[in-house]
Amino acid sequence: MSCPVCRQRKGRRDCPALGQTICSVCCGTKRLVEINCPSDCGYLTSAREHPAAVVKRQQERDVALLLPSIQTLTERQYQLFFVIQTVIARYKPDGFTRLQDDDVAEAAGTLASTLETAARGVIYEHVPQSMPAQRLVGEFKGVLAELREHGATVHDHEVVLVLRAIELGAREARKSGDGGDGAYLALMGRLLQVNRAAQQGGARPADPEKKPVSSLILP
Repeated sequence: MSCPVCRQRKGRRDCPALGQTICSVCCGTKRLVEINCPSDCGYLTSAREHPAAVVKRQQERDVALLLPSIQTLTERQYQLFFVIQTVIARYKPDGFTRLQDDDVAEAAGTLASTLETAARGVIYEHVPQSMPAQRLVGEFKGVLAELREHGATVHDHEVVLVLRAIELGAREARKSGDGGDGAYLALMGRLLQVNRAAQQGGARPADPEKKPVSSLILP
């Protein structure tokens, strides 16, 4: 029987999340990203306890690349960073357009500029040039509005710091040449997977699948 996820390779692993047998490639690459794995999954536990050497090296490169952009963020800002990153990860452009690192950097930088301008008492809407970036800005505004509607106190100056961190991270990842025009998106996809696994294991980072309204910004 072929894998129900990729429909290409033969299913070899019983997936408790899907209730079907999937291939080892999909199990390894889509775990906690597209597949909502339960914490007691044997394959998930094994991967946590015995990560492959190539995975460790990749994690070390990811940390080295991302750390300069987020090392000054506070706990609240760090959690907001993950909320916005989840919005980016879930965003799907219309048609055949593909989201790129440049779009992420432009969207984050443009909205940050708008908020910085407003802080100086000038109401001016900075507009990104690319259509994916324009629509991504709308997604950012939507999640911030939703947080506020739920009673969270979201300070604009903190949003600016988080957006600038995302902009810097996307531009630096793009410069690194490791992964092409989607290096930052790939990096954050891996980080969100690790972040979610850590949350399931009781560690510090917030679960990106949940909007941490009360724990994030409420007094």
